[in-house]
Amino acid sequence: MSKKSENLYGVDEWADRIRDASSGSDDQAVRRVVSDIYRAAQDELDEKRAQAEYEREE
Repeated sequence: MSKKSENLYGVDEWADRIRDASSGSDDQAVRRVVSDIYRAAQDELDEKRAQAEYEREE
């Protein structure tokens, strides 16, 4: 993955959040980060599926 595409996906932001959550012992913070990553990944997959479906229907 190129640096440009990493920035498109917010890799730096996610990395910072994981570093912050892992530096402490706050289980809730870690769970929130994992939940946010999962939700963002699902949203991205849903968007890609919708785009693929739209392209098939054209």
